[in-house]
Parts: sequence; structure tokens; C-alpha cells
Amino acid sequence: METNATGTWTDRAAVTGEYALRVLDYTDCIKRTVEKAKEPGFNESGWDDLAAMLDTASFRRVGNDKADMNWDVYRGLLMQWATTTDFWAEFRRISQVGDRVYLELTEHNTPRGGAESVVNSCTVYQFGAAEKLVHLDIYLQHD
Repeated sequence: METNATGTWTDRAAVTGEYALRVLDYTDCIKRTVEKAKEPGFNESGWDDLAAMLDTASFRRVGNDKADMNWDVYRGLLMQWATTTDFWAEFRRISQVGDRVYLELTEHNTPRGGAESVVNSCTVYQFGAAEKLVHLDIYLQHD
């Protein structure tokens, strides 16, 4: 499976697993929202579509340097990032095991006025009893 020029998945039919498909929906939502974030009047409510995919009351995101954050803090991080950075990703692979999905991407981030950075990422998505996303673990390989 590959992404096309807009960064969307070109062969969703090759992905099996209900949660794996939800993760692709999640990444598509991130991409759409990052694009909308550059428009005048964008505010934190612009993340409502993404929040609908999460159990926001119990959600945790663990990222760089083991930084652990809840939904409110993560939304603030997304807000700052999305309003200042252009983003796209190349799909590498996806696997689902039980309530967890492993997604590998090559991520391209270009801050306004800055140089593009490229990292390989592996994100582990965990779904809870309500079949909503409850946990993200993010692993990055930098140059």
C-alpha cells in the first residue's frame, strides 16, 4: 500500500482488521485537520472529528522522551503543530493484533520558514472496551 500525492491511502482494500481501518481513518483525519488549521478562524473545535474517535476521558499519548499527556494537552500540542507546519506521510506497513494496531510511516514535517524534517515512525494505537482509541505510543527514528 502506498500514499498518493495527497498522502491518502491508495489500497485500503488490502488492509484487514476493524481497528487497522480505524487507524487509517484517524491518520486521514489528522491530515485533513492539519490542512484546515491553516485557514483563518481555525480553533480547538477543529479537532472535534478526531476527538470523536477517542475515549477522551481516558486517552493517553506517550511520545518523544516518554512525554505522557491526556487529550486536552495533546489537542494543544496538535493545535500548535498543525497551525505552523505542513505535514504528509508515506505509508510503510500496518498490523493489527487484538486491540492494538502498529502503524509505520515515514513522516515529512516542514515548519513555516524552516527546512523539512523526515522521520520514520512506529505508532502503537490501543483501543478500549468502547472500541475507541485510548492510548498512543509513538516511536521515532531521526537522522
